[in-house]
Amino acid sequence: MHASIAPMAWVIAGLGNPGEEYARTRHNAGRMALERFAKDAGFSEWRENKAASAWVSRGSVERSLAVLVLPETYMNKSGAAVAKFIKNVKQAEKLIVAYDDLDLPLGTLKISFDRGSGGHKGVESVMRALRTKKFWRLRMGISPTTVTGSLKKPQGEKDVQDFILGSFRESESALLKKTLKRASEALGRVLVEGPARAMNHVNSL
Repeated sequence: MHASIAPMAWVIAGLGNPGEEYARTRHNAGRMALERFAKDAGFSEWRENKAASAWVSRGSVERSLAVLVLPETYMNKSGAAVAKFIKNVKQAEKLIVAYDDLDLPLGTLKISFDRGSGGHKGVESVMRALRTKKFWRLRMGISPTTVTGSLKKPQGEKDVQDFILGSFRESESALLKKTLKRASEALGRVLVEGPARAMNHVNSL
């Protein structure tokens, strides 16, 4: 199956690690959001695209076409899969990458454009593969907060690794479910209203 897409289609990539053992981990929040969106928007069944090392689903919201991509590479090689669908820097402006963000509390979503990776290995890989950072992001907070609402980020490389590769706690599941629903709605909004309007709405919540 060829990886080429209609020129006007959006490409939405949900970052995470493949395999059942990672399915519910914090580092897979972007992947979980895209799976939820595909279901909510009634996109095609996921099909394996071996050439791209990814699962792919296609569909549209109103008249906006989109190709959904779940890389089957590990997180730090995500760019190799995404690059099969984005052929040039101009096309990258119609790419949305959904991923987990330690700098935001769980329950927070932010849409942004043309920014650094914030140390996220998957985003770094996409930036390297596409040779640009001019693409859209849906950043999904995963960090806990204190009682007063301050961010309680894990510190040090080992703690960060253990945290992001750990599963969401039972006590977080209701908030996670609500956040995935909102992330799905945010992606739909990008397709229908355009990313700038969607960003104004999502980032003000």
